[in-house]
Amino acid sequence: MQKIGVFVCWCGSNIAATVDVAAVAEALGKQPGVVYATDYQYMCSASGQNLIKDAIRDYGLTGVVICACSPRMHEATFRKTISSAGLNPYMLEIANIREQCSWIHKDREEATKKAITMGTAAIAKVQLNTPLTQMKSPVTKRALVIGGGIAGMQTALDIADAGFEVDIVEKKPTIGGKMAQLDKTFPTLDCSSCIVTPKMVDTAANEKITIFSYAEVENVTGFIGNFKATIKQKPRYVDAEKCTGCGLCTTKCPSKKSLNEFNMGLNTRTAIYIPFAQAVPLVATIDPDACIKLKTGKCGLCEKVCEAGAIDYAQKEELIEREYGAVVVATGYNQIKPVQYEEYLYNQSRDVVTSLEFERLMSASGPTAGHLQCPSTGKLPRHIVFIQCVGSRGTACREKPYCSKVCCMYTAKHAMLVKDHYPEVECTVFYIDVRTPGKNFDEFYRRAVEQYGVHYIKGMVGKVEQGDGCLKVQASDLLDNRQLHLEADMVVLAAAIEPDPSARKIGTMLTASMDTNDFFSEAHAKLRPVESPTAGVFLSGMCQGPKDIPETVSQASAAASKVIGVLSKDFLLSNPCIAHSDPTLCNGCSQCQNVCAYGAISYEDQMVVDKGVRETRRVAVVNEAICQGCGACTVTCPSGAMDLKGFASNQIMAEVDAICN
Repeated sequence: MQKIGVFVCWCGSNIAATVDVAAVAEALGKQPGVVYATDYQYMCSASGQNLIKDAIRDYGLTGVVICACSPRMHEATFRKTISSAGLNPYMLEIANIREQCSWIHKDREEATKKAITMGTAAIAKVQLNTPLTQMKSPVTKRALVIGGGIAGMQTALDIADAGFEVDIVEKKPTIGGKMAQLDKTFPTLDCSSCIVTPKMVDTAANEKITIFSYAEVENVTGFIGNFKATIKQKPRYVDAEKCTGCGLCTTKCPSKKSLNEFNMGLNTRTAIYIPFAQAVPLVATIDPDACIKLKTGKCGLCEKVCEAGAIDYAQKEELIEREYGAVVVATGYNQIKPVQYEEYLYNQSRDVVTSLEFERLMSASGPTAGHLQCPSTGKLPRHIVFIQCVGSRGTACREKPYCSKVCCMYTAKHAMLVKDHYPEVECTVFYIDVRTPGKNFDEFYRRAVEQYGVHYIKGMVGKVEQGDGCLKVQASDLLDNRQLHLEADMVVLAAAIEPDPSARKIGTMLTASMDTNDFFSEAHAKLRPVESPTAGVFLSGMCQGPKDIPETVSQASAAASKVIGVLSKDFLLSNPCIAHSDPTLCNGCSQCQNVCAYGAISYEDQMVVDKGVRETRRVAVVNEAICQGCGACTVTCPSGAMDLKGFASNQIMAEVDAICN
């Protein structure tokens, strides 16, 4: 019989306000095997942990049950506590009487009764717990960063500066991300290219960093410290080692009708192209969908003019396999195409643009060389209307429920830049709320209003119609309670930000959690904001949610510090709660192998003695170094041969029986 100690936490008033903690401790103290039971205000505090340690020593406890908050919060803390007192850390059970009890009940009597039931179930399980021992697994001292925007570059540079090798995989031909497309940044209005270009150069020049541009992560297997990734290197049809980036081929290419992705499709590019002048790597890429030579076998003009002999039409897709100790997701974001908002004429009028398209129109490297003009006429607009929250903060099925966070600030930036270059142009901003949550952000917004005379109207635009040589904007002014009818030459939509389309595929590949909007979920919103719930997978930048550049860079460095913490270790302690197979029950059906996400299960022929009969059978074998204890195999196994240490079937059923009785 185990000697069990029960410790009931008040959690301040989080638990004690709804649950009678003294009554819970008293009731659980009468359970079979319990030799000590008490309650305390903060069990996770130093004094609370000392209380547990003293009880283990004084009463010779062999098992501990703590009725407190979620094990996600403090399971590791309490395991260290009982371990320091000489008890195996896996002789601990936590009954979550906060999130699963006190926080969801208002009736004190009902909550107290439920807390006692949950504590009883935990006692029943700990009676059957057995000491478990963690194993060591080696760490591959290289990191994988998926995405080469400002977040991915900053993460990679910080890891490399700590002396570890890093691979960046970027699906576009160049690193730099969205920041390379920006003209100016708020709230300082400094040149975006002047900030990001040196960062791109530093990334490429760092001997610890390898850039796989124009490539995608095809597959990832393994676990923290020992990931294996397959990288698909797409063919550029240009030898990157030979190409000098002179750009002569791009001037001679006769295929010139492909939309320029870097300029948001506002102009065209040739079939062979360099995305922009500061691209890293500065290597040309051939678009196979536009190249005459690749489609018909004719032309080949770029090969003829290339003095470096870099053109290689026979280049093939290549699969590269690498091993990593940690993975950082930095897949970035996209701005939605507001095609479903027919009331704004985005699909019908060239003069209705998104804010990122407007950014390119204002940029010196953009399609108009920085000269603002209406796309339809080429003339300077006299009146520009900016519409906020297009697709953000909505409740309709076509809208994103969240705030895209940066729209208020970049709209103020756009309006200020327009007024700075063209003081005669009128700028009107329709907004729901102006949100300026950052250092010097509110001052920046007030500059737009007070210094530059940007006209802000609290209200919604109901419709944009094509007028005679202008756009007619129908809107409401909520403060003055009146309807407005304005004539504008351009309408700029602050369209919602959403995760990159690759995020869902990568999240599935990494078994990383994602929210309903396809942003990656952090392990804990406050305490572990850059960690994924999947060990060894870290989050950097906008893949986790909308944020500005300073916040992105901060999170990138934070993710890097977590990666460095992993890579600096020679060995990691593995989770001992792993699967194991009973060969006498295994029928060799392979179902457990098929569902194992980590490739931890294999099959081999073994001599098995079953009911006195010796025979050779094909049975499942678990690689304990790879198994992560997810339990998928145990629920799949039709014969009940697979079980999970620490969460065995008899332990789970003991909890169920305790609840039912």
